[in-house]
Amino acid sequence: MRTLEEVQATLQIAKLQDEELQKTIHCLSFGENVSSADYCLLELDDTLCKLIEAGESLVIRGDADEHAVLCTKDRTYDLKIADTSNMLMFVPDCRTPDQLTNSQENSHIVHTQIWGFSNSYWELRKQRPKLKKLKKVLMENPYEGPALGGKEEDTENRYTMEDLLESIQASEEELKTSLEAVHACQIDGYWRMLDFDYEMKLLGHVTQLVDSESWAFNRVPLQTCLEELAPLEPKQMIEHCLNCYGKRYSENDDVLYALDEDRVCRGMALMLLQNAVKFNLREFQEVWQQSVPEGMSTRLDQLKSVALVDRSSRPETINLLRVEDLSEDTLERFNQLFTLREKWTEDDITPYIKDLCGEKQSTGALLTKHARSSMQNGIKVFNSRRPVAT
Repeated sequence: MRTLEEVQATLQIAKLQDEELQKTIHCLSFGENVSSADYCLLELDDTLCKLIEAGESLVIRGDADEHAVLCTKDRTYDLKIADTSNMLMFVPDCRTPDQLTNSQENSHIVHTQIWGFSNSYWELRKQRPKLKKLKKVLMENPYEGPALGGKEEDTENRYTMEDLLESIQASEEELKTSLEAVHACQIDGYWRMLDFDYEMKLLGHVTQLVDSESWAFNRVPLQTCLEELAPLEPKQMIEHCLNCYGKRYSENDDVLYALDEDRVCRGMALMLLQNAVKFNLREFQEVWQQSVPEGMSTRLDQLKSVALVDRSSRPETINLLRVEDLSEDTLERFNQLFTLREKWTEDDITPYIKDLCGEKQSTGALLTKHARSSMQNGIKVFNSRRPVAT
């Protein structure tokens, strides 16, 4: 163990003046069996520090073949190892300069053992939750309605919220938001996605009832719906359909729903497009308008991120293209889009890249990085900066 005289001699060799330094001198030594593998360092911002100090938990999620992420209750962070050229040492009870006072007149030594060291740390970056897997998992056993004719329902591949949190790389709040977005519902304690045909069947029952009763689509009475449609479908499913395609409100102790025009129109469009490779645009618009409840108006802007119009073909066509079916990886997403179409207008491509934007990032910045712009017939279009892999 070093003495004060040895320390002062070392300072003199280093040409450091004693008065320039703190009076408390830490002399560090390695403890027995110290290893860099004993500890991991995690860099936290102020928000995460406050969560830890408040007693909340941070959870690392990811299967063995996935890149791990860290989740709070409502955010997801990417975990990446950052190397440092300086050795980071773990010293218990080490006092930093701001914790020291120079009240003592003479220098003194504090002998401290190093418990561990590292040349890297985990760096956190806020990122989008990885939710593509959610739909894939839920579609392993979609709900197709009550089992008929004494047939037993398939009980395999059903997931509780705890199961999904173990499997999906997202925070609990982000997962709940996504479950709502894909119209999943809880049945017998398990989260299930409805089979698309069954969901459209439910929506058809509701819209046909609205038309037959001549209700305004923003004043649909829940109780009457349940009573009229109960012989056809479970009441839970009818109410779930109303929640997916409308907004619930109360009036004079009655529960009513205002059907959302855009959601209903989009659902009907998806039903029409799902079995067609390409649809004549004019014919599609006519059939589409006829399929929605009276009083609703169909518009192509209702189909952003779910369908793509080709104005260059003759006749003009429309086909199904859902953003949720594309890759979550930015480079792969752009490759998929430029494989489908060599040149895109900004209006056409924006719905398919908007979800890729990070915090404070615009779709314009994404296009500048991954696409090249040019003018075509007086309209700005974008094509790939890289050779497109087919």
